Amino acid sequence: MANVAGTPTVAPQQPVVRRVDEEGLHRGVGFLGLLWSSEASIIGSGWLFGALLAASIAGPSSVIGWAVAGLIVILLALIHAELGGIFPVSGGTSRFPYYSFGSFAGATFGWASYLQAASVAPIEVLATIQYLSSYSWAKAWFVSHTTGPGTIHGAGYAVAIGLMFFFVVINLVGIRWLARSNNVITTWKVAIPVLTIIVLLVSQFHGSNFSSGGGFFVKGAALKSILIAIPTGGIVFALLGFEQAVQLGGEARNPERDLPRAVILSILIGVGIYTLLEVAFVGAMSPHLLSSAGGWTGLGPTSTKPAVLALNKAPFFQVTKIAGLLWLAYILRADAVISPAGTGLIYTTSSSRISFGLSRNGFVPEAFEATHSRTRVPTFGVIFSALIGLLFLLPFPSWGALVSIVTSSSVLMYAAAPLALGALRLQKPELPRAYRLPMAGVLAPLGFVCATWIIYWAGWQTITTLMVAMLIGYALIAASYAFKLNPRRPKMDWGSAVWIFPYFIGMLLISYFGTFGAGGIIGGVGVFKNVLSHGGNDDLGLAGGLIASAGWSLIIYYLAMARRLPPAKVDEYVADVYPPPTVEH
Repeated sequence: MANVAGTPTVAPQQPVVRRVDEEGLHRGVGFLGLLWSSEASIIGSGWLFGALLAASIAGPSSVIGWAVAGLIVILLALIHAELGGIFPVSGGTSRFPYYSFGSFAGATFGWASYLQAASVAPIEVLATIQYLSSYSWAKAWFVSHTTGPGTIHGAGYAVAIGLMFFFVVINLVGIRWLARSNNVITTWKVAIPVLTIIVLLVSQFHGSNFSSGGGFFVKGAALKSILIAIPTGGIVFALLGFEQAVQLGGEARNPERDLPRAVILSILIGVGIYTLLEVAFVGAMSPHLLSSAGGWTGLGPTSTKPAVLALNKAPFFQVTKIAGLLWLAYILRADAVISPAGTGLIYTTSSSRISFGLSRNGFVPEAFEATHSRTRVPTFGVIFSALIGLLFLLPFPSWGALVSIVTSSSVLMYAAAPLALGALRLQKPELPRAYRLPMAGVLAPLGFVCATWIIYWAGWQTITTLMVAMLIGYALIAASYAFKLNPRRPKMDWGSAVWIFPYFIGMLLISYFGTFGAGGIIGGVGVFKNVLSHGGNDDLGLAGGLIASAGWSLIIYYLAMARRLPPAKVDEYVADVYPPPTVEH
């Protein structure tokens, strides 16, 4: 069709058609495969250790922590459900901010996504080794310390390498085989926690535990202990993983229908299971052990008591063993291999898909896009993610030591989604949405505030460590640009991402003067030791820090909305998903 002057015009009422099959990946994953990929990530080592770690920080009030974290994560999951339905692409979480804020935002949050995914597989390996060390023949694999978290040791490293190699082999077989095997593994992973809940609530429940051992709340730190437990007690870490269905969007058979349903249902199942597990764990704890430890806060990994150290190696195993439920205890010890292995397996898959997405966007070498001609699996990405995972075992040789940094990088990744949703509602309201978040004008900024809070609650030590990890990512991306390792490398969109560095700097300052977490790796080494080693000094107080972090995140949110990409630029970036409208002459 043409106008009077003969200039080509776009045909009216042109439907928006999505192009889905050009990424070179096999679309064979159905709804159950998507649901179970998320559930396999949610039900992992978090259920084996999270209940004890959270209770040792906040006592029985840790149940409230699970409920609060559950509400936050459900909100973030709903936001991801809309985005996943719009853009069913592999490595989706690394690409949403790229579509809405351009290349620098995409590189920043894409690296956070990769950092999170690549570090989960080793933490699951650590969980397996730590639990297996409760066997006499494997006790040397993990050594407990009274001065801090225990560490993997000796032959434990060989086992860790073997498990990471196993993840690589399974992933290289192909995504359809992985989805089928994951369905079986995840069914087991969900069934065992549910069985544990039922058995402990029926046969081994001490209601008095909720008021003894120091009381329901930690004296003098009721609210603060709950907030600390959410990121550092393994609560948020345990609930992570709902986005795995989104990461596999490029391989989903019917993504518009299945992605939102899989994301929402997976997190609802996970929150219900974990909250009931905490209730069951608190009620099943031996009153004698609780008393001898000096209360709930005496159950941490730095205790000098052998019984408490044994509890930290294998919490639910020890609780059921003390209760005389030996049949369940040994099932749980077997599950300590199956549950973490299943999660590690799916995160090895996920990290390779995120690096695939980063490469498609031009930020990292083109080699990450290479897929096997038969299995259509990104081979180099799978192998590279396993090697990166092994590196995490060196500075973080225990589950407790790694959980905070994994949590914070995950939540930083999640924080990009509310920003992307808010921007895309303004930029591209016409794009088809299988699921549409209600009240997005309120819930999107609230989701960003909540994500910021979780990062803040993790404390100064974790935030400074996270910032160092982000700088390493920037250096790697800069090297890829400098050596021209990807011909598609885009020009950096600095203007639409001017809010990123202020956000990081503001969070560092608020954390430094806030309530949570002294020390930090920046503040503990070299010339920075005297300057920054006193972060988390409580100058703002509990309420002041919460208000400051919320206020700053809202300022950043609306600044990001004002600096979002123009719609024409979004069209250019999403052309791999949505082709340009047909032009008739």
